[in-house]
Amino acid sequence: MAMARSSLQRGLGIALILAALAACSPKTPDANPLDSLTAEQIYMKGELAFDGKGDAKTNAKTALTYFQDVERLYPYTEWAKRAVIMQAFTLHKTKNYDESRVAAQRYIEFYPAGEDMAYAHYLVALSYYDQIDEVGRDQGLTFQALQALRVVIEQYPDSEYAKSAMMKFDLAFDHLAAKEMEIGRYYLKKRQYSAALNRFRTVVQDYQNTAQTAEALERLVECYLALGLPDEAQTAGAILGYNYKSSPFYVDAFNLLKKQGLAPEAKGTGWLSTIYRQMIKGEWL
Repeated sequence: MAMARSSLQRGLGIALILAALAACSPKTPDANPLDSLTAEQIYMKGELAFDGKGDAKTNAKTALTYFQDVERLYPYTEWAKRAVIMQAFTLHKTKNYDESRVAAQRYIEFYPAGEDMAYAHYLVALSYYDQIDEVGRDQGLTFQALQALRVVIEQYPDSEYAKSAMMKFDLAFDHLAAKEMEIGRYYLKKRQYSAALNRFRTVVQDYQNTAQTAEALERLVECYLALGLPDEAQTAGAILGYNYKSSPFYVDAFNLLKKQGLAPEAKGTGWLSTIYRQMIKGEWL
C-alpha cells in the first residue's frame, strides 16, 4: 500500500510539472491573442463563425465580436471597411435594429466611396422597415422607413437593392394609408362624420395609389350621405365606379346611393369634382 501511495504521489508530481511546462510553452495558433493575427485572419474567423453549425444566435454573436475586433485592431484597413458592413448585417440578422443602423451609418460616414454604400443605405432603411408593427401603433418608424427607402431608390436606382426598396416603399406607404383608414372607421362608427371624412379624404388625396383607395371612396359616400351632401356622395361614387367598378366597395356605394334615389355621377364643384375631372384627363390614378 505504501508503495502504491508513493507511485501515486510521483504520478501527481509529474502531472503538475507537465502542467507548469505547458503553461510556459508557446501556445497553439488557435489560442493566440487576436492581436497576433492579421486583419484578414480575424475577419475570416468572423465569417466562419457566422456560417458555423449550432445555434445561429450564438454563431452571430461570436461573429460580431470578430468583426468588431477587426475594426478595433486594424481601423484603417480594407478589412476594417468590410468588417463594419458585416457588423451592420450581423446585427440586423439578430434583430438588433438600432445597433445595426448605427453600424450602417458609420460605414456611410467613414467610407462614402465604398462599394457597399447602396447596401449600407438599404440596411438603414431595413432597420426602420422591419420594426413597423401593427397598424394601430405609432407610425413614426414608417415615415423614417419611407425616407430611407427613397434614398436607395433615388440614389442607387441600378443597384440590386432598388427593386426590393421600391416594393417595401409601396408596402410602407400602404401601411400609412391603412392607419388613416383605421382612424376613419373609428370616427365613422362613433358617427363623428366630419372627423371620419377628413381621414378618408387624406387617403384619396395623399395615398391614392394604395390598396385603401377603393374603401376610402366608399366611406366618403357614407359620410357625405350622413351629412346631407348628396353631390359629394355621388361624385365619390362616380370616381369609385370609374376606377373600381368590379370592387365590392362600389357595389356597396351604389346601393347606398340608390336607396336615396341617387346615382354615381360627378356633381357640384367640390374637391372630388376636381379629382374626377383630372381623372378623366388621365392625370389622377
